[in-house]
Amino acid sequence: MDIENNYRFIHLLYVPTMACNMACKYCYLEDNTKDEWYNTKPLDTLEYAVNKFFKSNIIPFNISLHGGEVTTLSKKDFGEIIEYISNYYKDNRMLIESNGFKIGSPHIKTNLYDIDKHIETIKKYNVSISGSIDLPLKLHDEYRVTKNNEKTLDKILENIKLLESLPNKKKVSATIFKEHFNLDEIIKDIKYLHEETCLDMNDFNFMIGFDYNSNGLLHHISEEEQLELFNKMKETFINTELEEGLKNAWFQEFGPGYCTNCSNCGEKFFLLEKNGDIYSCVRGQKQRNFYYGNIYNNSPEEIMKTAFDKIYEAHNKLPFNEECSKCKYLYLCKTGCPFVKNTYNTNKSYTCKLQQELYKYWGYDKDIDNKETVYNYVSKMHQDEIIKYYPEQKTTDHKDLDELIEEDEKLKYIYDSNCFILKVEDEEYNLSSQILKGIRQIIYINEKTEINLYIKNDLLDQVCDYPNNNALYMMLLSGDTIKYGDEKRTKQAHIMTHQIYKGVLEQNKSDKMGYFKVNINTILKNYYKYLSKTNPSNLFFTTTSLRDYHYTKQKNNAYYHIDSINLPFQNIEFYLIGGSTNVEEKSRNI
Repeated sequence: MDIENNYRFIHLLYVPTMACNMACKYCYLEDNTKDEWYNTKPLDTLEYAVNKFFKSNIIPFNISLHGGEVTTLSKKDFGEIIEYISNYYKDNRMLIESNGFKIGSPHIKTNLYDIDKHIETIKKYNVSISGSIDLPLKLHDEYRVTKNNEKTLDKILENIKLLESLPNKKKVSATIFKEHFNLDEIIKDIKYLHEETCLDMNDFNFMIGFDYNSNGLLHHISEEEQLELFNKMKETFINTELEEGLKNAWFQEFGPGYCTNCSNCGEKFFLLEKNGDIYSCVRGQKQRNFYYGNIYNNSPEEIMKTAFDKIYEAHNKLPFNEECSKCKYLYLCKTGCPFVKNTYNTNKSYTCKLQQELYKYWGYDKDIDNKETVYNYVSKMHQDEIIKYYPEQKTTDHKDLDELIEEDEKLKYIYDSNCFILKVEDEEYNLSSQILKGIRQIIYINEKTEINLYIKNDLLDQVCDYPNNNALYMMLLSGDTIKYGDEKRTKQAHIMTHQIYKGVLEQNKSDKMGYFKVNINTILKNYYKYLSKTNPSNLFFTTTSLRDYHYTKQKNNAYYHIDSINLPFQNIEFYLIGGSTNVEEKSRNI
């Protein structure tokens, strides 16, 4: 991650036209496949949006073209957009790759019907192609027809032949409904496409259809049928030259590398239409509950905040699923697509059983002790239920920390919940040690939030021979983790340590009897750009002398070291959010 510039990276789908040359009977866009922005250059909106995102340090690491149908564009408009994307990748290669993302080539999703019109541009810019067909092929002309109800398969197969001489990456995908569920025919056609066309069917995708907009013509397959589909493909293609596809691309949509492996996909995935409207993705396109705003009318910060909030709301239409809380693959699945969950009025993935089988097949480890994973997920996505999923403390066969503190008068100041009070706007939080309290405190702040810290004014005299040399000791940790030390322990990344000496604290005016007061939001602002974008960050407070005593105690006492191996000091966790969110309304103990 480029810490210095605090970049956020997004996957951007661009719809340069809503027009389509086909009228597929299960099209999710239904009657919207017409271009009402005839006089607008398709490139203009994309270029405007990317520039506007860039000014807010929001960087598309991938720009793909979707529809409508992108090949209905004129040669000139199609060429201009592809050239722009190609140059975008060249100009930003270092920035994107240095932040962990791969640079590809321009990519289009297409029905392949008019792709012959753009072969020259596709070849020139090495455009990768993902085409759509129906399997079994005998059903293609029943469901995928032109707007004049003409058949399309023969022309599409002819166009696939045109791709043979191109080095570009090309693939097809097929959406499976119950009406398509003839597995023997599907297998036969996969072999045909692999052997008789230029397509390498190792690079092929199955998609599972959902019938919210098929006018009753098509119906989704059950979870048992999904498993039957996978098992039949496995039985047929193991130990063949198509085994690679089975192990990788065929069911990739349901794997952890896909968009559903996000707690909140509103932080990363966006679909931009030619008129500037922004939606979640192709599934949420033209759906008001998944509309994030318009790039011409809204700021990127407003769009990002709306995206996060709407996906959060979508996941909270129903409570967190108890089965998911016990599932050892929650860390991979994150409960599935919020759009489909809302469509089916369920609180778990519509391909749950298939995903579990795939994770086993792909060799992913089970999260055996997943209580922390569940807690972290719920703390972000189902905050009203957080107490229910707080992980139990492990028991030990030696003195627990409470007993050790009771026996050592000096230790109590490190853990006393009356020593530090954090005031966030108008709400106060008595801070206690993270390893003693029964629940975590997580609050929400933004860059304008007023944050004051109260320190008990006799605390700097404790465990200290020279109080004037003592100081408030504040530590800021990001929610992101790194490995520390010889043991390579995974811990939160330390961002900042800040000390304020007693003599300075004594000069500050305080409105709370018996406490020093210090405004810390001005200190924190210098480090906000380094914080995690996905996990709660952490603030710890102690004094220099108490910190030194803690580490001396750890060094000399094994039991104390075991129980306080993580930072024991009074703390609070927080999310930094953008926009003008009312912190007082959203802050809570959880």
